[in-house]
Amino acid sequence: QVQLVESGGGLVQPGGSLRLSCAASGSIFGINVMAWYRQAPGRQRELVARIDSGGQNYADSVKGRFTVSRDNAKNTVYLQMNSLKPEDTAVYYCNAKIVSTGLNMYDYWGQGTQVTVSS
Repeated sequence: QVQLVESGGGLVQPGGSLRLSCAASGSIFGINVMAWYRQAPGRQRELVARIDSGGQNYADSVKGRFTVSRDNAKNTVYLQMNSLKPEDTAVYYCNAKIVSTGLNMYDYWGQGTQVTVSS
């Protein structure tokens, strides 16, 4: 009964910017943590950035270039990606720990959005 829908991926040149969005909908009582992961071909999925009531955390590889933010009224998390590099190319996944209206907490994933950084 809960869905995460991502948008904003695409092809961009090195040094460019993209903004990803992920909107949660359904039987939501509250959202504890929202995060972005990515998975490049042949590599394990890795945490890129996360945001909760305590603040934001970033992978070392994206610090200073990526910014995660959240609109609680819209149950939406954003990832602003600047100064993109070819090594940022991956499928980006949204993740959220959501408390349902039945007061159970579940881990949800979006379908993934491709980000390709290439000239």
